[in-house]
Amino acid sequence: MNPWHPKSWQQKPALQQANYPSQAALDATLEQLSLLPPLVTSWEIESLKSQLAAASRGEAFLLQGGDCAENFSDCNAQIVTNKLKILLQMSLLLIHGLNKPVIRVGRIAGQYAKPRSADMETVDGVTLPSYRGDLINGPEFTEEARVPDPVRLLRGYGRAAMTLNFIRALSDCGFADLHHPENWDLDFVSHSPLADLYHRVVNDLSNSLKFMETLGSAKNNDLSRVQFFTSHEGLHLHYEQSLTRQVPNRSGYYNLTTHLPWIGFRTAATTDAHIEYFSGIQNPVGVKVGPGMSEQWIQELVERLNPENQAGKLLFIHRFGAGKIAKELPGLIQAVKRTGGNVCWVSDPMHGNTESTSSGYKTRRFDNILSELEQSIEIHQSEGSILGGVHFELTGDDVTECIGGARGLDEEGLKRAYKTQVDPRLNYEQALEMALAITQKMGK
Repeated sequence: MNPWHPKSWQQKPALQQANYPSQAALDATLEQLSLLPPLVTSWEIESLKSQLAAASRGEAFLLQGGDCAENFSDCNAQIVTNKLKILLQMSLLLIHGLNKPVIRVGRIAGQYAKPRSADMETVDGVTLPSYRGDLINGPEFTEEARVPDPVRLLRGYGRAAMTLNFIRALSDCGFADLHHPENWDLDFVSHSPLADLYHRVVNDLSNSLKFMETLGSAKNNDLSRVQFFTSHEGLHLHYEQSLTRQVPNRSGYYNLTTHLPWIGFRTAATTDAHIEYFSGIQNPVGVKVGPGMSEQWIQELVERLNPENQAGKLLFIHRFGAGKIAKELPGLIQAVKRTGGNVCWVSDPMHGNTESTSSGYKTRRFDNILSELEQSIEIHQSEGSILGGVHFELTGDDVTECIGGARGLDEEGLKRAYKTQVDPRLNYEQALEMALAITQKMGK
């Protein structure tokens, strides 16, 4: 076998890649990217890996969430702040209910590329390349916008760097301080049916914190900041390759675009380019697991992506749909057990429950999302396995994209604030409801 290197994936079939009109222009852009500073560090990556190892043992819990696809315009202070607020508030509920550390990972600062079911799309008799995310082309249905442009890779890097810089500044300056949970309220929290329950939890935690510090006679400064990690689907392999590097005093290569890259279900074939690329990086790696995946397939993924059997290295993020999970997940759990491999299991109850309304809106029903989540918890318990985390598509904004929830959003209500360009997301209130559901189902 040829030794692995960041470009070895180019010798394999590569799905969901952009078709650039000029290879020379692409190469020139990749050369520029390869000289730019990394977006994350190997120390952060190794810290996340050790925490994910704890999650796989049931000693911590992963909360991974964010937009289906980021737009370059999302590099905006208010949008980034709202995303952090909802993840921090959800983690607060989880810490209180599960009594264990919560690992916060955002689908942010790099989720600029999306897989598509077809390379081309037709509107009113006009056929153009599909929109594959701001990292590749534009959403406008014009010939000029839909041509893949490698300069967008540099723009994506810049937006990711600015977003990460702002996240780190907020995390370090006290934005996440448990001493001041009032800073976390969004404008519309007072209208939520869960507002009172949320504030009771916050007050409970604040009082406990004051009691602990009274006993210790000092303020715990560690509670004024939090660790916040980033993730995105490592779809665009040229982009991932350009920031994959060796670092001093560590062996192997690190993908320094993000802490936790993952592989989508459509690109998880063990003989293809994405598995080849991901098999050689030191980052923790996620893989979306879905309907039709065989036991042999998932066992091969364990062998290819975690040959040294490191704890915290490999995550299987399962997304079957509420009507299929009971039939398909147990066999895969047992198949992985037979390999003896270390795996952190994560539930993604969103992607398998997508549907379209009679009026053409792409949506998801809250009850179906909740059903798959609760079934996931029950199945892992019955199979003697551990559910180490959850993976949601959500936003901190007041959108109307998923049907149901405490306010009873119906099909007619979707049109009020339907903003997503790709997949529907849980809004702020629905996301808090999901966090509460997890604590009620898994809490001691």
